[in-house]
Amino acid sequence: MGACQSCCGGKSRDGLYEPVLADSEREAVADLLQYLENVSRGETDFFSGEPLRALSILVFSDNIDLQRSASLTFAEITERDVREVDRDTLEPILFLLQSPDIEVQRAASAALGNLAVNTTHEDNKAKIARSGALGPLTRLAKSRDMRVQRNATGALLNMTHSDENRVQLVNAGSIPVLVQLLASTDVDVQYYCTTALSNIAVDARNRKKLAASEPKLVHSLVELMSSQSPKVQCQAALALRNLASDEKYQLDIVRNNGLTPLLHLLQSSYLPLILSAVACIRNISIHPLNESPIIEAGFLKPLVDLLGSTEHEEIQCHAISTLRNLAASSDRNKALVLEAGAVQKCKQLVLDVPITVQSEMTAAIAVLALSDDLKVHLLNLGVFDVLIPLTHSPSIEVQGNSAAALGNLSSKVGNYAIFIQDWSEPNGGIHGYLSRFLASGDATFQHIAIWTLLQLLESEDKALISLIGKSEEIVDMIKQISNRPIEADLEFEEDDEGEVINLAQRCLELLGQSGSKAHIEG
Repeated sequence: MGACQSCCGGKSRDGLYEPVLADSEREAVADLLQYLENVSRGETDFFSGEPLRALSILVFSDNIDLQRSASLTFAEITERDVREVDRDTLEPILFLLQSPDIEVQRAASAALGNLAVNTTHEDNKAKIARSGALGPLTRLAKSRDMRVQRNATGALLNMTHSDENRVQLVNAGSIPVLVQLLASTDVDVQYYCTTALSNIAVDARNRKKLAASEPKLVHSLVELMSSQSPKVQCQAALALRNLASDEKYQLDIVRNNGLTPLLHLLQSSYLPLILSAVACIRNISIHPLNESPIIEAGFLKPLVDLLGSTEHEEIQCHAISTLRNLAASSDRNKALVLEAGAVQKCKQLVLDVPITVQSEMTAAIAVLALSDDLKVHLLNLGVFDVLIPLTHSPSIEVQGNSAAALGNLSSKVGNYAIFIQDWSEPNGGIHGYLSRFLASGDATFQHIAIWTLLQLLESEDKALISLIGKSEEIVDMIKQISNRPIEADLEFEEDDEGEVINLAQRCLELLGQSGSKAHIEG
């Protein structure tokens, strides 16, 4: 290792003679050299006992060469052997952190970062946070020496992986320094600071502090999405994604021209960049005011393409969820999402993708089916071919979303021929889906089924109404629900229960089988 080869006195670099070492220092140096020889054989534990005592003597010496040797030894040891440490180990490193010597600062900050890097030793991070090291580390991050900056920001990043440590970090005043260093010319410093801020932005309380104190943050992160370094681009997009958990930042990112670099990342061939960009645009798309700007920026086709160009489940989920968000607020945007080929792509893929993606895709179709202008178009695309089978899904969410889409498509369609055509097929058809949902005992499922039935009965399509009336199974279940006493219990809220019963009674009236003469609101 050779960390202590120049620590026994003699000429220093400025040509002056250093003071002769004290006996305790000379003994510590000799002991340390012996311990270092045993390191390669794994026989020395520098984190306790005599080896730590010898190191500590060098640390607290007035001799700067001894301090340099001690700090280098800590850096090298912690790079190859990280284990849980106690305050006795941290105190000498903390002392070295506050040295005015650049070499000592470099090595001490590296050692502390190493102790915090290993996820199997989370206790180390908490101990470092409680030791008072975050203040000195934050000050070192402002150093003019790039290696000190790099080591200090890397160590601060390693401290951002738990709620408690992030609180300590914020309290130590690290946020303004991390934000300022986003403008560093060093790629590693940019990466460490961007990633640290991304982790800090996970917490809502921290986002509020950032919003109140760092007005240039979004602009800086948007600029870093155009960095020459993919890892910096990726972390900048992820930091913006976390910030965009809040409405303010959803709007700020668009106002700071964040859509153009995001679209560029979305169309990258590098999977981590695609994932970070699509996760970010998903959050941004939540705000209704962002729907049209995102569409106008050209995101629709690339998002649709992502659905089929990758088998990456998370990317597919983010992409279809974004498309659903973009369609949420206006019929015009729903039509544009449909024109971009979203439904065709979903129909092509939905039966073969993971359940999480199925849930998002069926939810998107249900949203599009809310537009009266698009219902016939959706039916002509053959969505029943996938929606009906998916009401059999093992996933409650997929079942519910598929049924909601069928329900939305059943209202005010004009031509109900496809409901008659698919009454029994595929997979039991509309009839099978209604029967199962009515018999499910689930309040939400029964509500969807009864509401859908009412739309079909109000269609005035005699052939369809006849099919419903001939199904003893469906009629009997409608009667059972309509005769249910309204009372709150563990399964139903009273209002929901009452509405389901009202809908059932209205269905019976339209079937001519109601025993009540009272007018009931549908």
